[in-house]
Amino acid sequence: MNPGRRITPTYGKALPREPPCGVRALESPAPEPDGPGPGPLTVAVLCLCVTLVVGMVSAVNLAVPALSRSALRPSAESVLWVVDGYVVVFACLLIPGGALADRLGRKRVLAAGMGLFTAGCALCAVAPGVGVVIAGRVVSGVGAAAVLPTTLALMVGGAPSHRRPRLVALWASMTGLAAVLGNVGGGAALQLGSWRALFWSVVPLSVVALVLVLVFSPAPPRHDRPVSVVSAGLLTAGFLALLSGIVSGPGAGWGSARVLAGFAAAVVLLTLWAVRELRREHPMLDPRLFAVPVVRAGAVGMALVFLGMFGLFYVNGQYLQYAMGYSPLGAGVRLLPMAAALLLAPRCAVALERRAGPRSTLGSGLAVLAAGLGTVSLVGPSTPYPLYALGATLTAVGCGLATPLLSHGMMSALPAHRAGVGSGLQSLARELGSALGVAVSGSVVTQTFIAGLPAPLRGPDAPTTVPAAEQALSAQELASAGLRDAVVADFTVALDTAMRVLAVLVVAVGALVVAWYPVRRGRGE
Repeated sequence: MNPGRRITPTYGKALPREPPCGVRALESPAPEPDGPGPGPLTVAVLCLCVTLVVGMVSAVNLAVPALSRSALRPSAESVLWVVDGYVVVFACLLIPGGALADRLGRKRVLAAGMGLFTAGCALCAVAPGVGVVIAGRVVSGVGAAAVLPTTLALMVGGAPSHRRPRLVALWASMTGLAAVLGNVGGGAALQLGSWRALFWSVVPLSVVALVLVLVFSPAPPRHDRPVSVVSAGLLTAGFLALLSGIVSGPGAGWGSARVLAGFAAAVVLLTLWAVRELRREHPMLDPRLFAVPVVRAGAVGMALVFLGMFGLFYVNGQYLQYAMGYSPLGAGVRLLPMAAALLLAPRCAVALERRAGPRSTLGSGLAVLAAGLGTVSLVGPSTPYPLYALGATLTAVGCGLATPLLSHGMMSALPAHRAGVGSGLQSLARELGSALGVAVSGSVVTQTFIAGLPAPLRGPDAPTTVPAAEQALSAQELASAGLRDAVVADFTVALDTAMRVLAVLVVAVGALVVAWYPVRRGRGE
C-alpha cells in the first residue's frame, strides 16, 4: 500500500496528491469527449428506468396492509424483509454496479439490470409464499443497483460540458419525484387489485423500458475499472446481518442467540470488509474517507435523515389505512404534502444558509425533522388528518433543509474531478439509512404492538400485525367493534413509540453530525 495515498483527516485538506484508494471504484470515469450527448428520447428512457427502480422503494410501503391481510399471512418480521430485502441489496451493490457497468459496457449492464428488476417483480407477483416474495425483492434489488448508477453515467457521458449540470440536476430530480410517483402510482395499482397488482403493474412498464433501452440507449466505450465481488459480498452480508438482528429482536428476544449472532456476524463481516478495503490497491470504497470530518458528517447525516424519513414512510400507509380508514389510493394522495415539502424546502435552505450559516441551517433541518417525528408520535385512532399531515410534512421539510448541506459538504471536501466519490457515498448512505429506518421503525412497532395487545390475543402465538390480530379475533369468535378498536389503538401506541425512538436518534446522532460539519464550507477553508 502506498502511504502517499493517505487521506488527511482534516476538513479542507482531504485533497491527496493522487486519487485515494477506492476513488476510482466510486466515481464515474473521465467523461468521453464532448459530443451531442443523449437525445430527448434517450433521456426520457433513462428517466423512466430511474422512476421505476426508485419508485418501488416507497410504493411497497403502501402494500403492507394488503400483503398482511393476504392468504400468505406473513409475520411482521417477514413484511419487514419484503421492504428491506430490496433496499439493502440495492444500497450495498450500487458502487460495484456502477464499476461493473463501466467494465462490461453500460448499455449491456443497464439492460441486464432492468431484466433482473422485471424478473424480480414478476416473481413477487406469482409468489406462492412470502419467502418467494422476499427472494423476488432481492432479485429486483440486484437489478436496481445495476440500473441507477448506469443511467446517470449514460445521461452525462459524451454530453457537452455545458449540458452536464442540467442533466445531472434532471436525474437527481427524478430520484425525488420517483418517491412521490411510487406512493400515488402504487396506491392506484393497489386500489385496482390485491398487493400482487402492484408488482403486475410494474412488469409491463419495465418490459417497455427494457426494450427502449436496447433500441435507444447509447453504447459508449468500456472502461477498465476494478470490481471486487468479495468486498461487495462482505458489505452486503454485513448489513443484512445487522438488519437481521434488528428485525428478529421483537420475536426472538433481544438477548436470544439468533439476535446476538446477527449482531456479532455484522461486526465480523463489516470489520473484514474494512480490513480488506484498507489492504487493497484499488478498493471498492476506502474506509479512510470517513476520517475527513465533513465527509463523515455528510455520510452519517444523510443516513440519519433517511432513517427518519423512511421510518415514517414504513408506517404511513399502515396508519392511514388501519386507523384513518383510507383506501390505498387515498393514503397515497394524502402523502402529497410531503412531496411538496421535499421540493420546496431545499430552496429555503439556500436562503437560510446565507443568513444563518451552513452549520445552523443543518442543525435547523435536523431539529425540524425531529419535531416532525415528534408531532407524528402524538397521533391516535381519532386524530384529525391535518395534525398527522403537519407532522409528516415537517419531517419532509427537515429532510429538504438538511440534505443540500450534507450533499454539498461531501462534494466540497473532494476536488471537482472526484465528484463521483461524493455522489457514490451519498447514494450508499441514503439507501442504507432508508433500510435501517424501516428496520428500526418496524421492530419497535412490532414489539410495542405485541406487548399492548388485548388480553384475549396475548400468548406465545400472539399476532404481530393488525390484520393477523383481526383474523385471530374472528377465529376465536371474539370479533367486535370494541376489540377491533383496541387493536387499532394498540397499533397507534406502537407507532407513537417508534416515532419517539426515531426522533431521539435524530437528535442524539444529529448533534454529532452538526459538530463534525464545518462552520464555513468550501474547499481549503
